Amino acid sequence: MSLYIPAVYAILILAFTGIASGKIPRLAMNRASIALTAAILLIVFRGITAEEAFAAIDIETIALLLAMMIIVANVRISGFFTLAGSKILSIAQAPRSFLAMVVFMSGFLSAIFLNDTICIMLTPLVAEIALLSKRDGRPYLIALAVSANAGSCATIIGNPQNMLIASQSGISFLAFFLYLAPPAILAMFLAYFVTIRAFPEEFSKQNQIKLHYGQTRVSQGQSENEHIDKALIAKSLFASALLLFLLAFGVRTSVAALISASTLLVTRRIHPEKVFLEVDFTLLVFFSGLFILTSTVARTPVFKNFLIDVLPMLHRPGGFFAAVIAVLSNIVSNVPAVMLLAPVAKSFSDPMTAWLMLAMASTFAGNLTLLGSVANLIVAEQAKKSSIRISFMDYFKVGFPVTIISIALGAVWLGFVR
Repeated sequence: MSLYIPAVYAILILAFTGIASGKIPRLAMNRASIALTAAILLIVFRGITAEEAFAAIDIETIALLLAMMIIVANVRISGFFTLAGSKILSIAQAPRSFLAMVVFMSGFLSAIFLNDTICIMLTPLVAEIALLSKRDGRPYLIALAVSANAGSCATIIGNPQNMLIASQSGISFLAFFLYLAPPAILAMFLAYFVTIRAFPEEFSKQNQIKLHYGQTRVSQGQSENEHIDKALIAKSLFASALLLFLLAFGVRTSVAALISASTLLVTRRIHPEKVFLEVDFTLLVFFSGLFILTSTVARTPVFKNFLIDVLPMLHRPGGFFAAVIAVLSNIVSNVPAVMLLAPVAKSFSDPMTAWLMLAMASTFAGNLTLLGSVANLIVAEQAKKSSIRISFMDYFKVGFPVTIISIALGAVWLGFVR
């Protein structure tokens, strides 16, 4: 690589800058196209050989992501998210109880069905209920994003970085859940209380009037019942329960997900094209490119020297390691950060604690700013369609304290139980 080192470094810097911002000025490129193009350029400029590049792609993680997307696609098509969301949220009778329902429903569902998906499905519903009730929609939507990130920390299928960690670490579903569910639940409570403190005018005692929903609308002007397929809901929930059962009994994560997904592909009613249209193949391309990028980074002299300098400071995966994860996650985003720090996690004498710390801190770090995670951006962009504007500072006054406190307490918790 010596003759091409300057070009390789330039490609890596441009690629990770583009991935962090989500675009490259004057070019119609997204994160997936940036990652894939950069990966190909790295092969051309001998930053990594073609054989090494293909070997770097973790097929198990890609298969796990695909399987989870198929399961979630069926759940979404069935109308389960709309039905469950409207039924659960209708229980709330006042702003604080509405907020509590948003926080814990978002967090719980994100642990099972991916945080980004939950934000896509629940944002329009929460925004509409807030508007029909003549409430300020900002705190509820911010809490939705923060709690979706927090809740996704609890399981290996809650978000993409946890799936990556599960495939590389071999940590079982049950062990992962037992260690990270408590800090995830704590982070959801933090999201609830910090949101109330950040928006006192919305949640003051004088403002605790009953909510009046009216008849909620469903997208594209259709009635709710037209979106509900009870047979598919039952089948999708069976597949989800089967997945959790297989994971609980120690079946390999990717295999369990593929088995569950395959039960949904055997059908007489839903055309495969409809399901595969719901699959985010862009994310699969993005991950494939990222594997090659991070593998190239690991081969550079700069990164090798970084490990030589930093590893002696990391006597154990404690608070300092959590801080490094949080900072890097907000520079290059959490999935690339996990990929970059995977060699560090493997190097510890207690790698399981390091992997758990990596999952916890990288996930909670996504709550720091509005730009910290895709889930946050999904909520902000969909909120605009309902004329609800979430500013950087609106989000920051909730996300910043939740992130700092949850990572600190999470590090203390893992230090105590491990």
